[in-house]
Amino acid sequence: MGKKTGSEPEFRPVVLVTGCSSGIGLALAELLYKERHYRVIATARAGSLERLKEKFQENDRFWIRKLDVTSETERNDLIREISEVWQGVNILINNAGVSYRAVVEHMNVREEQHQFDVNYFGPVGLIRSVLPHMRKLGRGKIINVSSVSGMLAMPTMGSYSASKYALEGLSEALWYEVRPLGINVSLIQPGFVRSKSFLNVVYSAQSGPEHGVEGLYADYYQHMTPFIERLMGFSFTTPASVARKVLKTMQREKPPLWIPATIDATIFYYLRRFVPRRILLELLFATLPRVRMWARKYTNKKPGRS
Repeated sequence: MGKKTGSEPEFRPVVLVTGCSSGIGLALAELLYKERHYRVIATARAGSLERLKEKFQENDRFWIRKLDVTSETERNDLIREISEVWQGVNILINNAGVSYRAVVEHMNVREEQHQFDVNYFGPVGLIRSVLPHMRKLGRGKIINVSSVSGMLAMPTMGSYSASKYALEGLSEALWYEVRPLGINVSLIQPGFVRSKSFLNVVYSAQSGPEHGVEGLYADYYQHMTPFIERLMGFSFTTPASVARKVLKTMQREKPPLWIPATIDATIFYYLRRFVPRRILLELLFATLPRVRMWARKYTNKKPGRS
């Protein structure tokens, strides 16, 4: 996606970024606002648009648009507008996401559907919408922001991990399918990022703090929430540093599929590759806070085989 030479006009890629209201998406919008080589569409849900418009001045190369990735109508309307003015999207960055904090037993069908609508079905819908233009040009980049939870699952985050595992599986298959067409697919895999994003988690109807600290899964919530917050607080990685990793991926001619974006994600990437899974699971289980005490008052676990 370099510049044209000779008498040909400069190629200025059109970049569509979802989830720009905060975190990595906002940091990436700030970077791209200064990168005049790109034409950018920064998107967020309707409730966050004013915040973006206060921060950025729209111009002929930087748009701010409403986009709820779960809405097929909004996705189609935006792609149609981009196509009419700029022919289509050259680089798609699927960053929008939601994270439910709940054990598997505390999620219902509606909540699971919402988790997947935002983290999987929305991104896939956008991918299908931008591929025809990328195929026509014979080049393009699809960058999906995943998570270390797409490598290894954690308790109280099962549905979030499931949605990221699904996105990673889709991305891997897509990498094979579009490579002969000149299109690149990459997964940015952040781990713990020093930000306030843990305050934005969504609780299910049964997992919210209003239910107190009593009951079967109380230990899980009581210990996992501060554990995750501490790990995020200790991280040296910021949303801005992950955004720079995304920008570098955009600028590479042939970026790899898997791109760990934090130190812990890099460690987990290699642990998963070289440590037998059965051993790795036991090691990770042992690191969970006070895990031997979890559900002790409620368990009917018998010694020996289950």
